[in-house]
Amino acid sequence: MKYRREIDGLRAIAVLPVILFHAGFTAFSGGFVGVDVFFVISGYLITTIILAEMKQGEFSIVKFYERRARRILPVLFFVMLSSVFAAWFILPPSDMKDFSQSIVAVCIFASNILFWKQSGYFDTSTELKPLLHTWSLSVEEQFYVIFPLFLLLTWKLGRRRILLILGIAGLASLGMAHWGSLRMPTATFYLLPTRGWELLIGAFAAFYLADDANRPVSRIINEVGATVGLALIIFAIFFYDKHTPFPSMYALVPTVGALLIILYANQATIVGRLIARPALVGIGLISYSAYLWHQPIFAFSRHIGLTELDRAAFIVLIAVSLILAYLSWRFIEQPFRDKKLFSRSAIFKLALLGNALFIAFGIAGNFKDGDIGQINENQREFLAYFENKAPGWNYFNKIGIDEKYREDCNFYDIKKYRSGTHTQIPVDSISTSCYTPKKDNHHQIFIWGDSHAQQLYFGLHELMKTDFDLLQVASSGCAADLVEADDKLDYCKRSNWFAFDTIRRLKPAFVIIGQVSGQSVDNMERLSKTLLEAGVGKVIFTGPSPHWQPNLPSVVASKFLPDVPRRTTKGFERSVFIQDAAIKSELPEHPGLNYVSLIDYFCNDEGCVLYYGDDVKLGLTTWDYGHLTPIASHNFARDVLSKQFFINQQKFD
Repeated sequence: MKYRREIDGLRAIAVLPVILFHAGFTAFSGGFVGVDVFFVISGYLITTIILAEMKQGEFSIVKFYERRARRILPVLFFVMLSSVFAAWFILPPSDMKDFSQSIVAVCIFASNILFWKQSGYFDTSTELKPLLHTWSLSVEEQFYVIFPLFLLLTWKLGRRRILLILGIAGLASLGMAHWGSLRMPTATFYLLPTRGWELLIGAFAAFYLADDANRPVSRIINEVGATVGLALIIFAIFFYDKHTPFPSMYALVPTVGALLIILYANQATIVGRLIARPALVGIGLISYSAYLWHQPIFAFSRHIGLTELDRAAFIVLIAVSLILAYLSWRFIEQPFRDKKLFSRSAIFKLALLGNALFIAFGIAGNFKDGDIGQINENQREFLAYFENKAPGWNYFNKIGIDEKYREDCNFYDIKKYRSGTHTQIPVDSISTSCYTPKKDNHHQIFIWGDSHAQQLYFGLHELMKTDFDLLQVASSGCAADLVEADDKLDYCKRSNWFAFDTIRRLKPAFVIIGQVSGQSVDNMERLSKTLLEAGVGKVIFTGPSPHWQPNLPSVVASKFLPDVPRRTTKGFERSVFIQDAAIKSELPEHPGLNYVSLIDYFCNDEGCVLYYGDDVKLGLTTWDYGHLTPIASHNFARDVLSKQFFINQQKFD
């Protein structure tokens, strides 16, 4: 197979946005499409090799999997081994159990299935999963179990029939991806049936280029094709974000972009020369190792708080990832590809032995619930109190979260989520008590937003229930937004439409808007103006709560037990402090906005409050990364929010 420098350059264009996206650089909000570009590249390269060998009658399944093992396993095993050592020192039992399961899943190339069952790709918790990124390797390897066998079985049918079958399969896969991106987004994101079409795009390129007669000879066509291809990829990287349905028809933009570069970019084109520059080619050569290293480095750093300095820390971590990638490529990837150094027998023995050892570790960690001796009894007992995994959801049930924060006012299908199935389809209805007032509109408080709006309900209800009618439409993961049309396929759009429609109808005295993060003065100004014009008496916005990495119970258990201070400056994310400060700095220019800072209430120069009262477990302010516990909700409502409902010491009336 002829070496093409521009393909390695394309690899660099794929891996760098993925790394920057996972590092949280918002400019690269669509950086996740780099994985889709990788799928196209992989489909092209592997199919090119298979076609060349089959034409010569030299293709062998054993040889194929030997080549895959040499390429994939040595550095993967080294990264996994490094992650195991880091996990033992860093991860609490609940996360260690998840990590143990992921170790097994990686070994059998089923991590995409595991992560599909565990959570959504864009959940906050995914940032803390060291092996999350291996889902794409699993998709590829599942594809390469089927694809070579398919070609072997159908080769005698001829090129036209093979392409017809693959075309039908690709269109079916794309159709399922588009349909499922809204109805079953997590499954659609992770699983082969809705990702296979991306690999097949690369395969079609290989079939096309395998016939020299089909190659375009016009330089203009090459220039235009390659330029459009690069533009499509760049557009997706910078203009897509986590709200883009994916991998739906939207995924055609980066994948067709990659296809055009493969077909038309060469050293005679501007784009071909641009992406074949030594720096990009160098990164492309180490792209596989860079992809493997970056996620565990980011995840473990988040666990121990090394990312508190935000962008500066991540720039250092990216540099570390690239350095380790080069070393891995130079001293692991390259030697293991040398058949003189490692025979086929040695490669397969390594694969069997490595898998056996990692699977044994993973099974042990899973059956011990992640407690493999890395914590003491005091830590064990403390963390057990906050255990909140499926199917028991013990902590939620123990303190009554569903009732205290009104899950019955949530359009997200929480029951399906807790049973292991995430869907964008909203529940049919929420409780009528969420939006049916008992008092006149002068005595109505309406809570709108996501789960960080839900957390305000308990404290307000305890304090204001005799004076005000407390209503709520707040759905998990849905920041308040103005939506003019109902949507039965997207729970966030339905929730926001329903909330805004209810507010316009009731014209409550107060609307409180809360969300996890991402607040901006411009958006608050827009919402406030619209709601006031609709007849609302007063609009109140709450800022982000203190966020802890990985979560507050783990911070307390790992850093402080048994002597827990009342406040600390350790373990929290700096980004929400920066965001809160930025909002407050702009408020003087927007005197009509009512902004309430949770950061100001829970934190001061001595640090953020860890707990109230005498019992740390019962008084902890947050049960996870940033949701308020009932006692924290009560105190915040008593000391801060309640004052928003008084004017000149009189209740708003």
